[in-house]
Amino acid sequence: MYRGGSTSGRHSEIDRIGRGRSRRDVLSVVVVVDAVVVDAVVVEVDVVVAATGSLLQPALRGVNVSIRAGERVGICGRTGAGKSTMTVAMLRLADHISGRIDIDGIDTAAVPLSVLRARLALIPQEATLFAGTLKLNLDPIGEASDAQIWEVLKQVQLDGAVSAVGGLNSVVAEDGGNWSQGQRQLICIARALLRRSKVVMLDEATASCDVHTDALVQEVIRTVFVGCTVLTIAHRIHTIADSDKIMVLADGRVAEFGPPAELLARPQGSMYRSLVEESAAGSGTPRGGGE
Repeated sequence: MYRGGSTSGRHSEIDRIGRGRSRRDVLSVVVVVDAVVVDAVVVEVDVVVAATGSLLQPALRGVNVSIRAGERVGICGRTGAGKSTMTVAMLRLADHISGRIDIDGIDTAAVPLSVLRARLALIPQEATLFAGTLKLNLDPIGEASDAQIWEVLKQVQLDGAVSAVGGLNSVVAEDGGNWSQGQRQLICIARALLRRSKVVMLDEATASCDVHTDALVQEVIRTVFVGCTVLTIAHRIHTIADSDKIMVLADGRVAEFGPPAELLARPQGSMYRSLVEESAAGSGTPRGGGE
């Protein structure tokens, strides 16, 4: 449902999201969410959304933050803090009880779901691939030329591997089983680049990778999304250490929000500092849990 204005005018405004922009003209994000209800039951990437009127407690409450265009924001917190619910809310997988999320001044609740989800990119812990050709996995709707696809493959350092197995028409097995975990994540990153998404959400894309693959994928992420607004959910604290800002969630609320150096410099009481110290000491707890 559109909120005011003519239908044609509103369509032209909505279509601005992620379209016809230069790399420098990126999106800002303003998140003002009073409450989003999500069931505590989470199965991998599936979230059970509570119906209106449920007695379940809101997973996010009173979140009010502004993220500037091009900022890289790391989101951390302990298990159940509400980290993954941020992406659920951004993609409208759960309805807001109240509040709103604006992207570039546009209330996302007024944007058709197909348009909104086509403009945002989510790279989850487990890469989503389907049986078919590599080209079909990278560009399902056939918008990109072969030259554009090869350019993106080069950016994510997959061009050599793809050439070695037969090029863009090489086979992808069900769930990408004939590609390594790291390669599957790089394919998902390449897919996001082809969509030219200006807002990218990373749900700890390297959580399931070994140390070598983790380093490779993290380096690719740091270089290819320059200029994009990037939200990274951290299950390992070191992956967000170079973020512009850190958002620490606790019990569905924003406990801390600011540059990492500023949060670390606090003499006492900093939740982010505690997570970093526990991670350095080898504790498994600060990995951020599964939520």
